[in-house]
Amino acid sequence: MDTQQNTALRRALAEVPGPLPTSGVIHVVIPHTDRFTVVGNHLAQHPGLSCTAVGIAVRIQSLPQGVEVSIKALAARCREGEKRIAAGLRELEDFGYLQRVLERLPSGRVVTRTVFCNQPAALLHPRHPAAPRQPAAPAPLLPSPEPAQAPPPEPAPAPAPAAEQPMPPEQPVPPDAPAPEAPAPLPVPPPPPLPQAEPVSLPFVPPPTAPKPPPRPLPRPSDPTPELDRAATAFLGDLHRHAPRFMLTEDDVRQLAPGVAAWLERAVHPDALRHALTDDPPVPLRRPALLLRHRLTELLPPPPPGARELAALAHRPRTTVTPFQTCDDCDRAFRSPTPGRCRDCRDRRSEPIRSAA
Repeated sequence: MDTQQNTALRRALAEVPGPLPTSGVIHVVIPHTDRFTVVGNHLAQHPGLSCTAVGIAVRIQSLPQGVEVSIKALAARCREGEKRIAAGLRELEDFGYLQRVLERLPSGRVVTRTVFCNQPAALLHPRHPAAPRQPAAPAPLLPSPEPAQAPPPEPAPAPAPAAEQPMPPEQPVPPDAPAPEAPAPLPVPPPPPLPQAEPVSLPFVPPPTAPKPPPRPLPRPSDPTPELDRAATAFLGDLHRHAPRFMLTEDDVRQLAPGVAAWLERAVHPDALRHALTDDPPVPLRRPALLLRHRLTELLPPPPPGARELAALAHRPRTTVTPFQTCDDCDRAFRSPTPGRCRDCRDRRSEPIRSAA
């Protein structure tokens, strides 16, 4: 099989017109006869789209009308996950290739229509149909060159008229009279105008997600001291011995030291801080410094309570709970501060006394 493939490849390379380049890609172009999709270079070579977005656009463009192209539907057909597909669809929306249009059905239900345009620039600058061509005006007749004068032929003998009729006398033409006008040509009706295609009007749809807020700043200690800074630097420098994947550079340690100092200032034990920062990291871990910055910012514990808060907590009024007791006669459980009998047993014992009275 390898020999056949190499032979076929050599044969295809031999048929490539022109000299082969010394470096770079060599295109072996075999014309498609069925099952192909035309993709413009404005999409295939778009400088602002990622390769994932370009691939999703080509996949959507190759699907027939009516096929569902939601995030879950594309994730079921592609190897990419839902997050990468959602990011690619947002890129296509930013550059106008994909739009989500809200439409109200006759039943009153509002649905979302997905519209994909293979040339979004053509929607911004539509091509107007050409105006009907007007018939060209007839070119003025140029005076034909006079032929060379030939000698006049000899007059033939005229036949004798049967009866001479007197000719009417010619009326004199005044010199100021205008020359007789030539008959005007009949007007030619213009051809009927071509039917114009109605422009496609797509309503403006806001982006599906709001702009992300700026990242929160790294926490800093309220009272920075040299001891806190040295302890935070030592903690970060020693972190890779406990978690080998968290190997930090000197710049990373210098930038993350204020956040660690803020945690140590809040009386967090170094072991608890180490577990909070390094437990359950993502796989693979590409940027350990960014993960530490995120966890130092988002998992910051509250400051420990002061003496006033603890004193107020100690003098808080307590709620007294009445304990359960067991009845001496019927062994029923009832609430009472002291042991004894339940209410029913007390009532039965007091009935003879009330009847005797």
